Amino acid sequence: MSDPMPVIQSLLSGLPIFLLHLACATLAWLAALALYMWITPHDEFALIRAGNEAAAISLGGAAIGLAVPLALCLAGSVNVWDIIIWGSVTLVLQLIAFRFVDFLLGSLSARIEANERSAATFLAMMKVAIACLTAAAVAG
Repeated sequence: MSDPMPVIQSLLSGLPIFLLHLACATLAWLAALALYMWITPHDEFALIRAGNEAAAISLGGAAIGLAVPLALCLAGSVNVWDIIIWGSVTLVLQLIAFRFVDFLLGSLSARIEANERSAATFLAMMKVAIACLTAAAVAG
């Protein structure tokens, strides 16, 4: 059995950076999600509280869509600015995805408010697709 001290010392020296990067990524994700909800024309939380499944699908897609690129950025980040800058880019791309799907389907916000799950599912999948592409670009 080998000596565990080098691993423990590595953990202790790297833990503060790990926690800082994780906290920054989490805060960037929460801020981006809050800004996304503020910018969209409908109130996602009010709709979800009222049992609107389409709003939950749409917001869930946004949450995943914002988290995936941030996760890859976090994995390869050199400093906190990487996370903040790429988090901002991710948010802009998610807003573009929302507007693009709104253009394709028309009246997207009204359709989500009407609990039209098909529109919300398509929107969520578009957000996840954009997130995957963005994550690959960030990682590359």
